Amino acid sequence: MLNMAGDIPAQKAGLRAMAKQRRAVARAANRDNGTRAGARIAANLLQAVSLPINAIVSGYHAMGDEADPLPALLALAAGGYSLCLPVTLKRGLPLSFRLWRPGDALEPGVWDIPVPPATAPEVEPDMLLVPLLAFDREGYRLGYGGGYYDRTLAALRGRGGEKGPVLAIGIAYAAQEVESVPREATDQWLDWIVTEQGAIRTDGRTDG
Repeated sequence: MLNMAGDIPAQKAGLRAMAKQRRAVARAANRDNGTRAGARIAANLLQAVSLPINAIVSGYHAMGDEADPLPALLALAAGGYSLCLPVTLKRGLPLSFRLWRPGDALEPGVWDIPVPPATAPEVEPDMLLVPLLAFDREGYRLGYGGGYYDRTLAALRGRGGEKGPVLAIGIAYAAQEVESVPREATDQWLDWIVTEQGAIRTDGRTDG
């Protein structure tokens, strides 16, 4: 249901402050700076989510207290899937994606987030691993306020041709779950949220 009560941007801003603290505590609670949590997230992802052959998977470079998708990306690469990383080109635009393989050199992008160089081929992913601050069981995420993933998912979900719909999977610690994320009409949903404790389908069913 669309949350229309009150000032949604203000509600999101208030929730972000709390969610950042909660995520920091969750990361600190996982030994080895989240490395073991990342391995459990990878195992839960591979067990729960089926990917088509030859799928291109977009990951992200974990910053700060974000749950680390690298173990999942390494496992997917070992399974023969192609990987890419998002690139922020300009404020107000969707993300772009450049092909990446484990071990490939990265360079500083916007906000010094490591990205593949401009010489790397651009691709369209079939599945996105998405960072977040908070999530709810309906599949809505609280991001950082730039709207990049919302615009990107809207564009990818509206594409035609043989690619078909993109699959969006939030990567998080279980403690990042909230009862309800304030949302607007432009906010895009996630198909799954995968945590160190299991994989959650956005219809509320859980596996793991």
